[in-house]
Amino acid sequence: MSVNEGRKVRILVLGGAGFIGRHAVSALLERGQAVIVGSRRPGRVSRRLGMCAEACELRRVRFEEVTDADWLPLIEDCDAVVNCVGILRERGRETYDAVHVQALGALARACAMREMRLVHVSALGLQHAHRSRFLRSKREGERRLAASGADYCLVRPSLLDGDGGFGASWIRALARLPLHVLARGATGNIAALDARDLGEALANLCSLQLPRDAAAAQREFELGGLQAPDIAAYLQGLRQLHARTPAFEIRIPSLVARVASHVFDLLHFSPLSFGHWELLHKDNVPLPNRLPELLGRPPRAVAALSARSPAPAHCVGPDSRTEPTP
Repeated sequence: MSVNEGRKVRILVLGGAGFIGRHAVSALLERGQAVIVGSRRPGRVSRRLGMCAEACELRRVRFEEVTDADWLPLIEDCDAVVNCVGILRERGRETYDAVHVQALGALARACAMREMRLVHVSALGLQHAHRSRFLRSKREGERRLAASGADYCLVRPSLLDGDGGFGASWIRALARLPLHVLARGATGNIAALDARDLGEALANLCSLQLPRDAAAAQREFELGGLQAPDIAAYLQGLRQLHARTPAFEIRIPSLVARVASHVFDLLHFSPLSFGHWELLHKDNVPLPNRLPELLGRPPRAVAALSARSPAPAHCVGPDSRTEPTP
């Protein structure tokens, strides 16, 4: 990424008012860079970003509407783009294909034409043969990105913890309950990370030097914390922050939990979707974990996880509703 001497680097953060985007914006501003926030509803940005919004330029971007021709003028005055946009559930024209596949592919092609860095936030665990259209669309978006010829960085974070996140807030609230209801098959380990660390990593990737012919392995960054408990231990760790006694656990048949996830998808209720039901049945751990490498330090501790959930050796490396990540 080359810029004129003396000019601030201009970074467009798409979904900059969402949970992940807010942390990316904050980290970029701390580095003295000029930030442009792309949002479906620019009028709501100040409410979500607070004082940071005063330092940012606002730009309206609706992923379900943009075409190849629309992207070039949207990014022409930028030096790099960070894409934090994603949808958990479809609403009208906001479909998985439109947002996760078509818009991302068009954005990547535009960045390739402008020879600018594109940092895209995806999710861990997409390599399995999932049935969820949500997860399959995320995977197809990754394929479009890799085939675009753009100077891209693909980021796959594990479960996120932090203030103000739709999913994180739900998980914290559920963890406080004296009864934890879990699916019997939800035994995969999760390397939860602090959303602030993800924001810092995204900011660092905007200026990371990569050779033009860098292989996919160099451009893909799986990120997570240094502890990897299963969801049951993770919830108990969160509960210990507010209660002295552990919660009582009930394991229900996975089929019952799956049916519930489909109902939640129909009702647009809670962050538990069919896609997340599938993810909980597999390990959601980065291999390797490149977060310490990007941060230049160990990741922040998450939710005071106890020593009973040590980090597996393979997990240690050199850590809004419309814009979530699993």
